[in-house]
Amino acid sequence: MNVLTIDTGTTNTRVTVWRDGAVLHRSARQVGVRDTAISGSNSVLKAGVRDTIADALHGAGIGIDAVTRVIASGMISSELGLRQVPHVDVPAGRDVLAAAMASARIPEVCRKTLWFVPGVRNVAADLGLHNCEAMDMMRGEETETMGLIDRLGIAAPAVVVLPGSHSKFVHLDAQQQVIGCVTTLAGELLHVLTHNTILAGSLESGFADSIDAEMLLAGARAARDIGLGRAGFVVRILDQFTVYGRNARANYLLGAVLAADLMTLKNSSAVRMSPGTQFVITGKPLLREALALLVAGDDFFSGRVTVTSDIEQADLAGWGALCIARVRGLVPDAFFPQPAVVAAPRKPARAKVPA
Repeated sequence: MNVLTIDTGTTNTRVTVWRDGAVLHRSARQVGVRDTAISGSNSVLKAGVRDTIADALHGAGIGIDAVTRVIASGMISSELGLRQVPHVDVPAGRDVLAAAMASARIPEVCRKTLWFVPGVRNVAADLGLHNCEAMDMMRGEETETMGLIDRLGIAAPAVVVLPGSHSKFVHLDAQQQVIGCVTTLAGELLHVLTHNTILAGSLESGFADSIDAEMLLAGARAARDIGLGRAGFVVRILDQFTVYGRNARANYLLGAVLAADLMTLKNSSAVRMSPGTQFVITGKPLLREALALLVAGDDFFSGRVTVTSDIEQADLAGWGALCIARVRGLVPDAFFPQPAVVAAPRKPARAKVPA
């Protein structure tokens, strides 16, 4: 059985062709809902998704008629996508997401029916200044989270960290339901500070190449004690008056930005994380290492820490979409490998932040 999954975000679309739980081929293009927002029409998105599907099928050596199911997740189900599907309210597990899936025929994109996974949103009544911070929403990260639950065998309350341009923190209960999420602009802040501020010269418009634990922790400590704005300017001071190199300065800024995210987890009303909650870290290798160091050096995070591997998070959105579609009955149990792959949790050594 062949199944095709589509993962569309703000700027990119990824299409994966699966056969019996294994990847046959994957293709990607720089097209996303940002194109709809800019042009006011989803015609560019439609063409981009159509062409990415064609590339993936060509690479897999099959035609669309050999595909049994097409499942789409991410921003493709937003008002800027191909078929708007309302968010489901928390708590939302695999069963709720599956029940809320919606289908559409869009012949100019694909001859097969497309099945869309909905997003998830927090619940906050009568929104105003007094409680707007408790509200949050996501499209795509809930699907990745369901994939992680399956691959890692998550069976206890956890917070899943999905860093990116808009970093997401997804809170799960003991029944593997999403009970809250919170979003930050960490990735965008890091990009803007590195490329479009006075710090560009001090950082040579580049991010950290490798982890410098001392500088990472120092930047985190500075953001906590004197604020992100001042900690950011210290990067220029380090450039002008010290011997610390570019990578060290980039680590200082990275630590400051990520520390602000950890402060969000401790204080945001959008999630109610307790100190002993399991912490699951995903993302690019350097970000995973940086977050693991910061969490290990923070006494608030006393629960088990799991850092995913590249293999465990490969094609994660597609795998999560398959797991949700399985509950809906769109993909049979026989499609999935037996037994399911479950990775043993790993806990990095804890390191204290220097006083």
